[in-house]
Amino acid sequence: MHLVDQIKTKARTSIQTVVLPESYDDRMIQAAELIVKDSLARVVLLGNASALEAKAGELGVSLAGVELIDPASATQLDDYTAELVKLREKKGMTAEQAREVLTGDDNLFFGAMMVRKGDAGGMVAGAFNTTGDVLRAAFQVIGTAPGIKTVSSVFLMVTRNPDFGENGVLCFADCAVNPNPNAQALAEIAISTASSCKSFLGVDARVAMLSFSTKGSASHEDCDKVLEALEIARKLDPNLQIDGELQADAALLPKVGEKKAPGSAVAGRANTLIFPDLDAGNIGYKLVERVAGAEAVGPIIQGLAKPVNDLSRGCSVDDIVSVAAITAVQAQG
Repeated sequence: MHLVDQIKTKARTSIQTVVLPESYDDRMIQAAELIVKDSLARVVLLGNASALEAKAGELGVSLAGVELIDPASATQLDDYTAELVKLREKKGMTAEQAREVLTGDDNLFFGAMMVRKGDAGGMVAGAFNTTGDVLRAAFQVIGTAPGIKTVSSVFLMVTRNPDFGENGVLCFADCAVNPNPNAQALAEIAISTASSCKSFLGVDARVAMLSFSTKGSASHEDCDKVLEALEIARKLDPNLQIDGELQADAALLPKVGEKKAPGSAVAGRANTLIFPDLDAGNIGYKLVERVAGAEAVGPIIQGLAKPVNDLSRGCSVDDIVSVAAITAVQAQG
């Protein structure tokens, strides 16, 4: 079974609610119908109900089973307004300003507040709005997971070689968000990605902290950063299977791992690769995708207290459906 199909199957085991704030994009309306029909999640579309029903009719879409909420007249608005004022009071936000933000045209802050308050398990946006806009709402309203200050991303790389990772699937991070993470951020990326590995692959992570050096084969401040991150990650989660610094071949190939890092529980059998910076991560996943013919599922946002995922503005309806399933699995915890 394809990885995305496996994720969809898992989403159906415990149905979560996913909010789609960008109902002003036709693809979101079309995706809402498919998500509900495929029993991947309960769906909330934000916008004027009459206008959405009319648009759905024009598109030939049924919104049966989809909850429609207009932020401007929502019963939750007073509660959400008070909560946002509390969150942003140090920035001087007033109730009037909070209400204006929550009823803004993009619906992002209202959707994020639904997630914060437990009225939705997660949010999917970005078909219309920029990554910055989507993450800003997530940062300011939902915040990061306990013990984590770094929001990052993970790609699930589906390779053609079942000997790698878990039956050919590997977690790559961070390939989309943090340009040059320091040691603390790198450690937090490792912790978040290990959690993502468990959620999506159903196995404990074996985390390799990648470098151009293996176990001191080279000396450089970049290697020192990876080693420092390794120690921080071990303190954050003493039970985590993690090792470094490891070159990619030492992380992935048993014979090389045994030679370069003898006795390591991770070397040669890693399923989770943590890149030292965004240059390495972004280049690495695209090379594996384009040259090796792997499929890249993601980026999946991780490190938030509750799930929000960002789409490419060029996404298809099927992309939205898949990301909604991914978000639902994250919401399962």
